[in-house]
Amino acid sequence: MRALLLENPHENADTALENAGMEVVRHPGAMDEDELIAALDGVQVLGIRSKTTVSRRVLDAAPSLLAVGAFAIGTNQIDLSVAAHRGVAVFNAPFSNTRSVVELALGEIIALSRRLTVVDDALHDGRWEKSAAGSHEVRGRTLGIVGYGNIGTQLSVLAEALGMRVVFYDTAEKLALGNARRMASLEALLDVADVVTLHVDGRAGNAGMFGPEQFARMRPGSIFLNLSRGFVVDYTSLREQIEAGRIVGAAVDVFPVEPKRTGDPFDSELRGLPNVILTPHVGGSTEEAQEGIGAFVSTKLARYVREGTTTMSVNVPQLALDPAPAARYRVTYLHRNTPGALALVNQALAESGANIEGQILGTSGDLGYVITDIGGELPTEARQALDEVPDAIRLRVLLAEHHAS
Repeated sequence: MRALLLENPHENADTALENAGMEVVRHPGAMDEDELIAALDGVQVLGIRSKTTVSRRVLDAAPSLLAVGAFAIGTNQIDLSVAAHRGVAVFNAPFSNTRSVVELALGEIIALSRRLTVVDDALHDGRWEKSAAGSHEVRGRTLGIVGYGNIGTQLSVLAEALGMRVVFYDTAEKLALGNARRMASLEALLDVADVVTLHVDGRAGNAGMFGPEQFARMRPGSIFLNLSRGFVVDYTSLREQIEAGRIVGAAVDVFPVEPKRTGDPFDSELRGLPNVILTPHVGGSTEEAQEGIGAFVSTKLARYVREGTTTMSVNVPQLALDPAPAARYRVTYLHRNTPGALALVNQALAESGANIEGQILGTSGDLGYVITDIGGELPTEARQALDEVPDAIRLRVLLAEHHAS
């Protein structure tokens, strides 16, 4: 089996995949559709970060592909529904770089509040500009967090430790940590926040969520951060508010269109503005985070290939079955969620004389997934019967030693 890793995930990813019996091939940058389709010939596992798009066209052209690992938090660069219905499980790293993003946000909030970029530029230009004008402590100021997930909640706790008041807004019901206050609407948050920071996910409904109306609602003299997704913000409106002096600082780590490779040209309407920090999508790019992501995602991929385990998959039912001691084979069966699907699987096994040692079924939406451990031999008739079960999406037979057959 072969694994193709793009965009330089941590080298520890190779170890877990190689231990699962895979040959690992690396490519340093992202690939466009045509390049990726050609590269996936004969590949069972694909690893990407944020710059490679795994589209319907790519998935349709890669019948041997079993799994995709996103070595990142976001999976909006992958067509998850199409992948699931092609029998391709997708895994990501929802927690591993949380701390890195939070620390970057905190560092930027302090730097912008103290106008460090402005005074640093002056000294590099040979000007001594010692002044307290526009420089503030973060203690006592109000931080407004939009998106109270893994990153937002941890930022909330650490910001409070610095003496900030914290308010947050999330479309889902979330438990407020510490003294943080949930706001009834985004508008209510903007009315009180001195610093607004976005930590929303990449769902399509978030596109353009922060534009002229939201920037105009922010308090005069406030600071804005976006370390979430580039397409959620109208950066032209942000520039206008900075030039007008209403927003006095901004930090942006993500952009609607980003270069695919290190060293490629970059442009943005935010370049050249005072007290604006621009970073090249490095929120989670610390050595510690990348090491954690590499180990986490590659382990999930390896377990899926070897055992059929889908725990923490983002697009297929999540199942894990402890191996039965007497099992010699494991059958994994991803199928359309139709009545009687499990009965048909068991009928096919029973009629061929296969002995079931353990079994688990999970469903999610229009998909079902069954893991079955078989004791003794798995007759050829059983495999043929399983291949003929209606509504099958992907059937795999694994040996107890976890070698795919």
